[in-house]
Amino acid sequence: MTQRSTKKRITEAALHLFEENGFHAVTVDKIAKASGTSKGGFYHNFKSKDELLYTIHDSFITYVLDKAEEAYQTYNTPAEILYETVRSFVMMFDMYRPHVTVFYQESLYLSADYFQSIKHKRDRYKEMMFKVVQEGIDQGEFRPELPVPITSMGIFGMINWTYKWYKSNGRYSIEEIATIYADFVMHSILTKEALEKQEYQRFFLKNQTKT
Repeated sequence: MTQRSTKKRITEAALHLFEENGFHAVTVDKIAKASGTSKGGFYHNFKSKDELLYTIHDSFITYVLDKAEEAYQTYNTPAEILYETVRSFVMMFDMYRPHVTVFYQESLYLSADYFQSIKHKRDRYKEMMFKVVQEGIDQGEFRPELPVPITSMGIFGMINWTYKWYKSNGRYSIEEIATIYADFVMHSILTKEALEKQEYQRFFLKNQTKT
């Protein structure tokens, strides 16, 4: 078994145990047993249970941040960037649902250094959202009467709650849900003139067709 696969098995076992029992109730011995490894194998991959908790948190925050930065580099307009950023944010809940659940349950137990590292990435993501919304207003695409902080935090608040109700075997796929959320956001924030642009109508239709 490679070190990478061992680390993955440990992480997956810890996710299940933390989600079911809470961080403090789970020992390294329990994680090692559940993952089919050893205590030595655990400490070969993680310095401590704290580092494991940090890794769980860091994985999905890094994913959404990377996707937002990728959208910013790939697309030409704030509308397209925001649309893809919203979709990738929602898609994350299918890929990292246990990670997000553990984050909300156990984030208070992160040590100060680890917490600051996570906070730094979360702040970067928030700043990117603020930046895209402001650029959309400046370029006449987004409604200028909507305050940037409230608009941005409203988007975060709407999407963050997804982890509470999303089921992978539900009626709608995560791709469909992502497109619905993006549609909500764009029809709320775009100016009437921007909504009527043919290039945006084609862009949104293309992404709806992909799902």
